[in-house]
Amino acid sequence: MSNYSPTDKLKVEIIEHTALITIDNPGANTWDVESLTGLKTLVENLNADKNIFSLVITGAGEKFFSAGADLKLFADGDKEVAYDMGVKFGQAFETLADFRGVSIAAINGFAMGGGLECALACDIRIAEEQAQMALPEAKVGLLPCAGGTQRLHQLVGTGWAKRVILCGERLKAAKALEIGLVEEVVPTGTAKEVALKLAAQVAQQSPVAVTMCKTLVHQAREETIPKGLMLERELFVQLFDTADQKEGVNAFLEKRAPEWKNA
Repeated sequence: MSNYSPTDKLKVEIIEHTALITIDNPGANTWDVESLTGLKTLVENLNADKNIFSLVITGAGEKFFSAGADLKLFADGDKEVAYDMGVKFGQAFETLADFRGVSIAAINGFAMGGGLECALACDIRIAEEQAQMALPEAKVGLLPCAGGTQRLHQLVGTGWAKRVILCGERLKAAKALEIGLVEEVVPTGTAKEVALKLAAQVAQQSPVAVTMCKTLVHQAREETIPKGLMLERELFVQLFDTADQKEGVNAFLEKRAPEWKNA
């Protein structure tokens, strides 16, 4: 824990005007209640520190940026748990999206589900060449409830958003770059260093001007995103009335193919 982070699952190192955040929840850097509420508090603490102009977020270890939500939470089909997690994911990533400085995701490995949604909430994404990205929620009877359906569409357009979300397509870094999901692809092991270099460039701009510019860039999305995010969470919870939700999650946990009932 640091002065900024209330949880050991999010490590923080301050490098001049940049906060380097490392998602550290072995083995796949999954998100849970502790890390999601921790992220919200952490970004609020960074916002309050006038010396911080940018943040970089990356994953601990060499394999995962983040594999998303811990699916064990959804195994028994409890709607209250689903609602609570949906709200916590929403609050965490909305707070990240509204960080007053510049946020950069250094995608150093697999970014799946809520892991990719975390990167989508950042201003800029830098991926290592071996990284892979997906929103595989529908494969387990769920949907991306932390901004995935809204933000992916804004970045890559309708067709690719549908391929990734509806067809379960997993993207390699080169394809993610081609369709505009990431802004840069870098060699394995270098995403953090490249992201920190870019984050350091932010300090050459007036932080007040940067905040206002970001507000204006976000202005266009402000009309549509809040409604979409609310609906995303509502429909996520509605899935917990279905047989397919329980079947999907439990098939995944039992390492077998799901048998869909379309009900």
